[in-house]
Amino acid sequence: MIRTKRDLTKAVLLVTPSIVLVSIFVYGFILWSLRTSVSAWQGIRPDYTFVGLRNYIHLFQSTRFQIDLWNTAYFTLFFIATCIVVGFVLAFLINRNIRGEGVFRTVYLFPMALSFIVTGVVWRWMLNPTFGVNIILENLGFPSDWGWYTDPTRIGGFHVALTSLILAASWQFAGYTMAIYLAGLRSIPYEVIESARMDGATEIMIVRKVVLPMLRSITLSAVVVLGHISLKIFDLVMAMTGRGPRFATDFPGVFMFETTFTGNRYGEGAAISIVMLVMVALIIIPYLVHVFRQETHE
Repeated sequence: MIRTKRDLTKAVLLVTPSIVLVSIFVYGFILWSLRTSVSAWQGIRPDYTFVGLRNYIHLFQSTRFQIDLWNTAYFTLFFIATCIVVGFVLAFLINRNIRGEGVFRTVYLFPMALSFIVTGVVWRWMLNPTFGVNIILENLGFPSDWGWYTDPTRIGGFHVALTSLILAASWQFAGYTMAIYLAGLRSIPYEVIESARMDGATEIMIVRKVVLPMLRSITLSAVVVLGHISLKIFDLVMAMTGRGPRFATDFPGVFMFETTFTGNRYGEGAAISIVMLVMVALIIIPYLVHVFRQETHE
C-alpha cells in the first residue's frame, strides 16, 4: 500500500511540470487569443475593449479570407489524395520483396528529414518559370511556358498556382504515408492473401476487397495527420510562393501573419488564428472520439 502511494506520488510529480507548461503555453495562450479576437486591439498598444463578433464578421466579409478558405479546401483535398495514393503505391511495390528495399525506403523517407523551409526554397528554384524544369521541358520538345507558382489562371475556383505547392508538399509527405502503409501491409496475415488467391481473386480484387479494408484505420490516421498539416500550412508557402498573384497561393496562416505582425491589427489576426484552430479541431476531435469508442468497445 505504501509502495503504491509512493509510485503514485512519483508519477504525479513527473507529469506535473508538463501539465503546468501545457496549461500556460498552450491552453492559456488559446484563451488569450480568444479574448484578443473579440477586442478592438489595433496598433502596438493593447486595447481589450470588447467588440463582440465584429472582427469575425469583418473577416468573413473579406474577399481575401474567402479566397484563403477555398485555397485551403483545394490544397487539403489534393494534398491528402496525392500523399495517400502515391504512398500506398510505393508501399505496395516495396512490399513485393524487391531488391534494395532498404535503399528505396531511405530515399522515399528522406524528404521528411527536411523542413518545409528547405523544401520551399528547393521547389521554388526548380519551378522557376525562367529556369529549372522549364528548361528541361524545352530541351525535350514539350511546352516550356508554364508559369507554375506565378500563374494567375483559375479553373473554376481552383488557382493553377496551387499545383506547385501541392507537388512540393506531397513530395515531402508521400514517404510518411508509404511508411505507415508498408507497416500495415506487413501486418496483414499472409494466409488471408493466399486464401483470396485460392478462391480465384485477382491481384486487383485482393487489393480492393482485402487489403484496403484492412488498412482503413491507417488511412484514417493518415488523413487526420495530413489534414492537420495542410490546414495550418505556413512555412512552405512563405518560403516558396508567398500569397502569390491575386492571392492565388494565399492561406489563412499567411493572412494571419501579415494582419498581425505587418498590419498590427491584433484583434483581427487573433480571429483568424481562432478560425484556424476550429478548422483543425473539426478534424482532430471526431478522430479522437472514434478512437475512444473503439478502445471502449475492445
